[in-house]
Amino acid sequence: MGEGNGPACGPTSVVFDRTLADYDFGPNHPMSPLRVDLTMRLATDLGVVADGGAGALRVVPAPVAPDDLIATVHTPAFIEAVQKAGRTPGAYDATYGLGSDDNPVFPDMHRAAAHVTGATVEAVRQVWSGESVHAANITGGLHHAMPGNASGFCVYNDVAVGIRWLLDHGAERVAYVDVDVHHGDGVERIFWDDPRVLTISLHETGQMLFPGTGFPQDLGGPEARGSAVNVALPPGTADAGWLRAFHAVVPPLLRDFGPQVLVTQHGCDSHINDPLAHLMLTVDGQRAAYLALHDLAHELTDGRWVATGGGGYALVDVVPRAWTHLLAIVSGRPLDPRTETPGDWREHVRTALQRTPPYRLTDGRNPAWRPWEEGMNPDVWLDRAIHATRTEVFPLHGLDPWP
Repeated sequence: MGEGNGPACGPTSVVFDRTLADYDFGPNHPMSPLRVDLTMRLATDLGVVADGGAGALRVVPAPVAPDDLIATVHTPAFIEAVQKAGRTPGAYDATYGLGSDDNPVFPDMHRAAAHVTGATVEAVRQVWSGESVHAANITGGLHHAMPGNASGFCVYNDVAVGIRWLLDHGAERVAYVDVDVHHGDGVERIFWDDPRVLTISLHETGQMLFPGTGFPQDLGGPEARGSAVNVALPPGTADAGWLRAFHAVVPPLLRDFGPQVLVTQHGCDSHINDPLAHLMLTVDGQRAAYLALHDLAHELTDGRWVATGGGGYALVDVVPRAWTHLLAIVSGRPLDPRTETPGDWREHVRTALQRTPPYRLTDGRNPAWRPWEEGMNPDVWLDRAIHATRTEVFPLHGLDPWP
């Protein structure tokens, strides 16, 4: 399918309302809701998100997840601690990961985090019910949150709650692919010993980057060996190397697993301009990954695909363009990378933010990559990393790890 994609074979949606931006750690925190606002403005101005119109994503209201739904993943004590912290100034309990530089307390943080969680569960429900073939929640993807504590800018793990909802409503095999620059540790840990969930994370190696986990030998619990897959990429990995790693690992494992639903996390902090990490992808390489995941959903899950956001801290130059491409692909109508950003959007960036906006949706790169089947080079760190993952995981799935 790829560049030749026609419209998705069915309705598509984005779960969103403006108050999702209430998930806000404050003006000095890297994860500013500005990135969401700029994305939705850009996607709307380009006709990707609209009220009606051919090819436009339908906007679905975002519910607030009730406590009992959040409690399918998180402990009651942690939920209570989040509620108390957001209600009473200075009342946070640091043992729950609250009040740190990463996870500062803010008013009504329970409701804000529950809103993001409810939006992801609604996206999942849209897809599982057949109301949408694909659905997105770009405010979601809070993949570091653990059952009993906040971590890495993430209070509640909306993705894990969404996957748990699927399992509780009859799904037997759910695949989760995480392309954020940071290891998707929370989702992996929550389903560590559940063979119904395959988690695959491609990330900068934990030797160099938070959370310091996600190595090839991390394979899942005793009841689910091979259900956790980690590709620990060297710093400096760019489009060609990242896509080489993706295609060497993700498609064969997904095809073997045979998921009924594909859930993906699209942190765009793998970009060369992101201030918090050390990979070197471009928007063009990220777009190529989104297209590949879309095609795999149509190949393997009858199109049932739920896409979430995640990290991304180049708030103006990268996130809006990357996630507008993602939303366009979710809609079934990818945008030409050479598309110019609309004048009204550029003027908003200039006047409201006093920033110079990007002019096109492309970084001007051709994200070509060399297939793994052409052979590996043991002198190259990237190839050793890919081979390490294939050597650990592939035999557990009856697959040959060698090219």
